[in-house]
Amino acid sequence: MPTVAHVLHQLYMAGAEVLASDLARRLRDRFDFVFICLDKIGPLGAQLREEGFEVICLDRRPGVDWALARRMRGDVRRCGVDLLHAHQYTPFFYTSASRALGRRPPILFTEHGRHYPDQRKLKRVVANRLLLGRADRVTAVGHFVRQALVDNEGLDGTRIEVVHNGIDPQVFAADGATRQAVRAELDAPPDRLVVIHVARFHPVKDHETSIRAFARAAQHVPDAELWLIGDGKRREASHQLATKLVTDPRRVRFLGVRKDVDRLLAGADLFMLSSLSEGISVTLLEAMAAGLAIVATEVGGNGEVIVDGETGLLSPRGDAEHLGDNLVTLLTDHDRRRAMSEAGRRRVNASFTQARMHARYAELYEQMLGTRAGDREKIRNQ
Repeated sequence: MPTVAHVLHQLYMAGAEVLASDLARRLRDRFDFVFICLDKIGPLGAQLREEGFEVICLDRRPGVDWALARRMRGDVRRCGVDLLHAHQYTPFFYTSASRALGRRPPILFTEHGRHYPDQRKLKRVVANRLLLGRADRVTAVGHFVRQALVDNEGLDGTRIEVVHNGIDPQVFAADGATRQAVRAELDAPPDRLVVIHVARFHPVKDHETSIRAFARAAQHVPDAELWLIGDGKRREASHQLATKLVTDPRRVRFLGVRKDVDRLLAGADLFMLSSLSEGISVTLLEAMAAGLAIVATEVGGNGEVIVDGETGLLSPRGDAEHLGDNLVTLLTDHDRRRAMSEAGRRRVNASFTQARMHARYAELYEQMLGTRAGDREKIRNQ
C-alpha cells in the first residue's frame, strides 16, 4: 500500500489533529499512515502509537529551523512516504523545504484556519510560488479559508478546493437517558438551562466575551448555568473574570479537558462560541448534531456552518452585549431552540458528514498517487 504522512504541529485534540487521526483510522485498509509532528507528540499522538501508527517528533527549535527540514527528509525516506499531507501553513512550509533537499513526493496542503489578525506578507507570497509544486494540491476547510489563502498567501484560487470538515452525526445523537445521567453527575437539576462552550483557553477563542455575555444573560435568566470545556493559558484569567462578574460562581463551571464531549453536549440546552477567528469549527458541527441551537460570533467560517436565524444566532466579534442578548433570546424561547435544533441536525447531515469528507480525501490521495504510480518504486530507491 502507498504510504501517506500526516505532518502537523502536534497531536493534542484540536480540530486538524482529530481530523488527521480519524482519517488515518478510517483509511488504513487502503493506505499506510505515519504522523510527523513538528513540535510535540501530545496525548493523541501517544494514543495513535498504541494503535500501531508510527508517530515521529522533530522537536522544532525557535526561529526557522532548517535542520528540521533535513530531519524530516530522512524520516520521509526511511518510511518510504509516497504522499505528504501537511495540515496548516507552517507544516506545509517545512514539508516543502524538506522535499527540496531530496526526493519529491507530492504534497497535499490543507489549511484549517487562519491567525487573527490575518495579514498579507510579501515575503510569504513570493515564497509560496516556489514552495507549491505542479503536482501538489491545496484544500481549504471552508470558503472563508480558501479566500484567505488567495488574499493573504497569494495562492491561485483555481488550485484550491474546498473540502468542508465533517463529523459522524451518529456519535452525537443524544437521548434522554444520557441527558439525565450527565445532569446527575454534574449535580445540575433537570430543569436547569445549561449553556455549553467547548474550546481551548486561547486568546483567539475569546472566552472573556463568552463570560461577559453569560453574565449579562444571567441577569435575565436566573436559572441558567455555563459549562466551559477545555484548558489552556487563558483559563485562570477566565476563572477570575467569571468570579468577578457572576454573583454565584457555581453557575459558571470549569470542567477541564474531557473525553466525553458528546455526553456533555447531550446534557446542555444551548451552545456558545465567541471566537475571534474560525475555520470550520468541528465543535459547532458536533453541537448541531447533538441538537443544540447555537449562539456564536460571525467570524471566519461560522457563517458557512450556521444559518443565522435558522440554526443559530450570530453576533459581531467581541460584542458581549449582542452575544448576551442572543443568549437571552434563545434561553427564553423553548420552541425556537427546538426549531433550530432540528434545522441544525438536518444541515450537518446534508453538508458536513465525516463520510463525505473522508471519501473526498481518499479520492485526492488516489488522484495524486495515481499520477506518480509509475514512479513510486523509483522514488523509494532514490
